[in-house]
Amino acid sequence: MITVAIIFIVLGILIKYGKMYFLIAGYNTMSKTEKSKYDIEGIATIFRNAMFGMALIIIIGYFLAKWMENPRIEFIALMLAIFSGVPYLLIKANSKKYKK
Repeated sequence: MITVAIIFIVLGILIKYGKMYFLIAGYNTMSKTEKSKYDIEGIATIFRNAMFGMALIIIIGYFLAKWMENPRIEFIALMLAIFSGVPYLLIKANSKKYKK
C-alpha cells in the first residue's frame, strides 16, 4: 500500500510542479481557447493537495495496521482515501472557482 501512496505523491508533484497537465483527464483534448477559460494552476494545486491527502491517509493506515497488527485497517484506509479523495477532487476541480 505504501507504493500506492508514493504513486499519489509523485502524481501530485508531476501535475503541480512538473506542469504535466496532460495527466488531468480531458484537459489535453481541449482546444487552446477552451484551455484559456480555466485556471490550470489552481486546478493543479487542487490535484496536488488531493493526491497528498490521499497518500497521507494511506500512510497513516499502513502504520496503524502494523501497530495494531490488523491488516484490515490498511484496506479501510485505502478505501477511505479513494472514496473521500476522488469526489473531493472532482467537485473542487470542476467548481466555478477555477473558470475564468
